[in-house]
Amino acid sequence: MDLVPPERLGLCPQRLRRIEGWAERLVAEGKLPGLTTMVARRGRVAHLHSTGLAEIASGTPMRPETIFRIYSMTKPLTSLAILMLYEEGGFQLDDPITRFLPDFANMRVCTGGARGRLETVPARRDITFRDLLTHTSGLTYGFMQATLVDALYRERGVDFQTAESSLAAVVAEAARLPLIAQPGEAWNYSIATDVLGHLVAVISGEPFEVFLRRRVIEPLGMVDTDFHVPPEKHHRLAANYAHGPDGLAVIDAPAGSRYLRPRAVCSGGGGLVSTVADYWRFCQLMLNKGALEGTRLLGRKTVALMTANHLNGDMAAMGQARWSESTAEGIGFGLGFSVMLDPARAQILGTPGEYAWGGAASTAFWIDPAEEMAVILMTQLTPSSTWPIRRELRVLSYQAVID
Repeated sequence: MDLVPPERLGLCPQRLRRIEGWAERLVAEGKLPGLTTMVARRGRVAHLHSTGLAEIASGTPMRPETIFRIYSMTKPLTSLAILMLYEEGGFQLDDPITRFLPDFANMRVCTGGARGRLETVPARRDITFRDLLTHTSGLTYGFMQATLVDALYRERGVDFQTAESSLAAVVAEAARLPLIAQPGEAWNYSIATDVLGHLVAVISGEPFEVFLRRRVIEPLGMVDTDFHVPPEKHHRLAANYAHGPDGLAVIDAPAGSRYLRPRAVCSGGGGLVSTVADYWRFCQLMLNKGALEGTRLLGRKTVALMTANHLNGDMAAMGQARWSESTAEGIGFGLGFSVMLDPARAQILGTPGEYAWGGAASTAFWIDPAEEMAVILMTQLTPSSTWPIRRELRVLSYQAVID
């Protein structure tokens, strides 16, 4: 990525350098092992900065080419893939997914009970594609540990990160378990995008990971993005950390990471590794309304639909009062992204219509069409709510805009 003087892009160089001081303090204080930040505007990169270590034990420095586990930043790419099939006439957004996945017929919704006996009622309607894309399907995640159904997910192995069976098998097991809400009635973060990955496979007739590589990753020139790291790039994979009693503790070292070998289950909700440069290409595709360097993956109108709010109000109105490290008020959800509705209600700098998401290891990105701006944060610290670094970077990035 070639850097352009910030002032040519309407960004103040002195103000933009505040990001570097902030990043270096996070490392010096032992909050993060290392991080890379990128700020781009009007199709050019104005800021790219790496500091700290990719792996503490080996002393490997953090670099722009470091490879990261991006976890849920996989979701926008999977959403892009399924919407490509939507554009080809494969389905309509309000179609029930039972058209392709009959295991999801006659679902039931948990209303209470105990571990040994759940109380359920019939779902009032089938889950639709739109429900999956907006996280209003009634599905959940086992790691949430908030409901009886979450516990069932853990007991039955409904975990697309660790399963060693197949994508189809894990989806089928999820279909046997109750929902936690009626489809379309509440916002609940869930395995919905993993189900979409399986739907990509069923509708396209080829494995999800093959479709994603052939139709999305390779056409975009995302050369370091995949579901595993090939041998010649092993040395570029960062370690993943969590905070323990004695500070940063490694939870996934590069040398023994499962990301060094192909996966039996390729998770559309959180399975990819990537780099800052690669993810910037996806961001620029979206800013360009579906095209990049002569390659068009989505039509302009589909991108507009994808990045509009599809909720009945904001996330808070749909039952999610708080999300990660910020309020959910003033924030809606599109077809694969959160969508800023009202920065004042969200209590953070931003622009109505800006869309974003992040990953479990504290990675994040947002795209602001009105400002022609994209920002990417890459680090490896789990969980993402450990420090409010996403909010802090938003302020530091937006305060540098001067035109």
